[in-house]
Amino acid sequence: MSYNLLKGKKGIIFGALDPNSIAWKTAERVHEEGGEFVLTNAPIAMRMGQINELAEKTGSQIIPADATSEEDLQNLVEKSMEILGGKIDFVLHSIGMSVNVRKGRAYTNQKYDWTQKGTDVSAMSFHKVMQTLYKADAMNEWGSIVALTYMAAQRVFPDYNDMADNKAYLESIARSFGYFFGRDKKVRVNTISQSPTPTTAGQGVKGFDGFIAYAEKMSPLGNATALDCANYTVTLFSDLTKRVTLQNLFNDGGFSNMGVSDAVMEAFVDKP
Repeated sequence: MSYNLLKGKKGIIFGALDPNSIAWKTAERVHEEGGEFVLTNAPIAMRMGQINELAEKTGSQIIPADATSEEDLQNLVEKSMEILGGKIDFVLHSIGMSVNVRKGRAYTNQKYDWTQKGTDVSAMSFHKVMQTLYKADAMNEWGSIVALTYMAAQRVFPDYNDMADNKAYLESIARSFGYFFGRDKKVRVNTISQSPTPTTAGQGVKGFDGFIAYAEKMSPLGNATALDCANYTVTLFSDLTKRVTLQNLFNDGGFSNMGVSDAVMEAFVDKP
């Protein structure tokens, strides 16, 4: 169902890879709600994914950009404003990558140049995106910037590896840069801490099926889906949340406030 929440709003969506992506689902929902946007991803990710299909479906243009490259980001922002006909109202940062995870290196045996690469892609890129937007004065007042995160930023999930550190850094950047964006530009910056979601990237984490099953049993409402996250993101892009900023917002079926659930306890209780 569409409510025209984003009619007349324009933005940039980072990270759509395939129909499993939260960014992909968000792009579809933004389109349904009347928003226009430019799609962007790193050239290597674009070759692996199906972003052209999404662009055709939503009537969007694609601008390849490496989010770790300031030059690429400057080009992206300039061209996006040209295509969209003015300043930007919303941005979704849905980017994350760990070479250590991909290569099966344990948290206690990191290869540090891989760690730095992951931090640059997963967290520092968010600062670079916002700094580029800020310096270009590219955001409309009451615009909204959202990045996706995970609760491993606050709690230990051993197999999430150095991505946990990356997400903690990402959330800190959102708060710190969000202050300046709010004070100077009247722009909101928030992160959404999503349930474990079977995206292409997420499935690369060791034991990910276990994450999903455990969270499902712990959460009174069950895990939030990629579509649930897309819907939540739409509300944050809309004018209904104009004073919500510097927040890490949990979209996880209640998991983040649970200590234990009956369903989990049953697994440890001896049955007669």
